Amino acid sequence: MRSQAEWQLQGSGVLRNRWGILAVLFAVRATIAFQFQSVAAVAPLLGSEFGISIADIGVLIGLYFAPGVALALPGGAIGQRLGDKTTVLGALVMMLAGSVVMASAASWNIQVVGRLVAGCGGMILSVQMTKMLTDWFAGKEIATAMAILVNSWPAGIAISLLTLPLIGTNWGVSAAHLAVAAFIACGIALLATLYRPPADSAGTSVTTTLRLDRNAAIAVIAAGLIWGLFNIGFAMIVSFGPSMLVERGWSIAAAGSTISLVLWVSVASVPAGGFLADRTKRPRSIIVASCIVVAILMVLLPRAGAVVLIVIALGLISGLPAGPIMSLPALVLQPQTRAIGMGLFFTMFYACMMLGPVVGGACAKWAGSAAAAFDFGAAMILVCPLILWGFNRIATARLAVA
Repeated sequence: MRSQAEWQLQGSGVLRNRWGILAVLFAVRATIAFQFQSVAAVAPLLGSEFGISIADIGVLIGLYFAPGVALALPGGAIGQRLGDKTTVLGALVMMLAGSVVMASAASWNIQVVGRLVAGCGGMILSVQMTKMLTDWFAGKEIATAMAILVNSWPAGIAISLLTLPLIGTNWGVSAAHLAVAAFIACGIALLATLYRPPADSAGTSVTTTLRLDRNAAIAVIAAGLIWGLFNIGFAMIVSFGPSMLVERGWSIAAAGSTISLVLWVSVASVPAGGFLADRTKRPRSIIVASCIVVAILMVLLPRAGAVVLIVIALGLISGLPAGPIMSLPALVLQPQTRAIGMGLFFTMFYACMMLGPVVGGACAKWAGSAAAAFDFGAAMILVCPLILWGFNRIATARLAVA
């Protein structure tokens, strides 16, 4: 009877079951990915309307992550001071405002301002979501729940690629931005009416913190770089893939739909990678093998005729290392240093994601083809195993001492 009652809505309109809460958090977090991808999804239309190059598109894509470099470390403190729900609702309002500004912008500079405002909200929301999920699943099915939450990113991007090119083609770029605003408004309504913190959330917080020692900090930075560089490679696929296919004669809608396959397939491969890593006890081998295969496929995609098959293969392989990479910080962090450690981890991730699209766009402009962005992304992914080697040395030494 208790499990049935947990699913029921209370008089205040909140959910009591943690899996129902996970569904709400999944939907709300998907708004970040949907908004992030909105620029790349209509990139050819933006270029025509504002007279900008593919390098400028790369700058606008990367700007979304720029606030995260400054906000990742204090993000947890903001949530602790204002409360999780209030902080996330405020972040969603900032995201909504950013999309409205971009929809009404008549100049490129205003587009940039709107993107930065949206990015501030998105980055605060991203950090806070992890903490909220931990409150509900600590000591329970935390690994499974985290894998599901991570999947909100490819799901949101895939929905963006499927819908926004059609909206932009038929009704213009402003309509695409307004569609993003509507999606975010739905997230605000979901969170405001259905979310509540768990009754024992106070007991899950750590009241004392320790300073990271030098080796732990270096290891966390390395882990953050691995996650950031791998995501740079993945971002090249979803950010410049539609433009690359348009260069090859595809329509904007067909290009967006085809590239979205990599996201839909990765929705299944992300949890599969976590399960495989747990079963084989070889998570780092999965990271290395996946990086090599994904890099090869990225080099092939702009040059091969079997586009759909390669895109599906990318989706199958690229999702496998997500769980193993995200678990790396836990190997070197104590419970008392997880808050600051994860803040440092996300700082490195956001720095990579801010600069990656900018460099990728510059490479594409220099080479005269979006294919160069894929080559750049493949190179970044191949750096990950090298950084992982350094991380392993530190982690092994710490485990030996422990």
